[in-house]
Amino acid sequence: AFLGPPEVNISSCLNCLNITVKLPKSHLRKNGKLLSLIDIYEELDYEIRLKTPEGEQRRSEKTTREIFNTVLEELYPNRNYCVSITISASLNKNSIASPWKCATTDSIAQQDYRVDTIIGAVCFSLSIMVILICLYAGGFILQRNSLPHTLV
Repeated sequence: AFLGPPEVNISSCLNCLNITVKLPKSHLRKNGKLLSLIDIYEELDYEIRLKTPEGEQRRSEKTTREIFNTVLEELYPNRNYCVSITISASLNKNSIASPWKCATTDSIAQQDYRVDTIIGAVCFSLSIMVILICLYAGGFILQRNSLPHTLV
């Protein structure tokens, strides 16, 4: 029997990828209850394949949970990475890899750009308000009294 493919979701963070893996369902029943792969094997191996512009890296880990998270750290910001996960057990090495899922790691520059934009917009709005208040106080806009005939 083949194990897999697992359900994989990835989200990006600064210099990292957050990977959530949900183990595939088994078809084995005991007393009418569908057993999970953890019920059957207790511990499973999973291999993370990470595609980068430079090539492919592999990392092996173990899990005892149906749904688990792992984080790939020390990645370059603003780069596209693709991930595929393979599940296997000590007694069953036959597995089907998950489809490739891709994400772009976050960039420091993009986050700073958002903050700079907000600060710039607030400063611009405040400066317009100060100019309007000065024009009002000087009597150049929204005049209450018309000018005397001698000044016209």
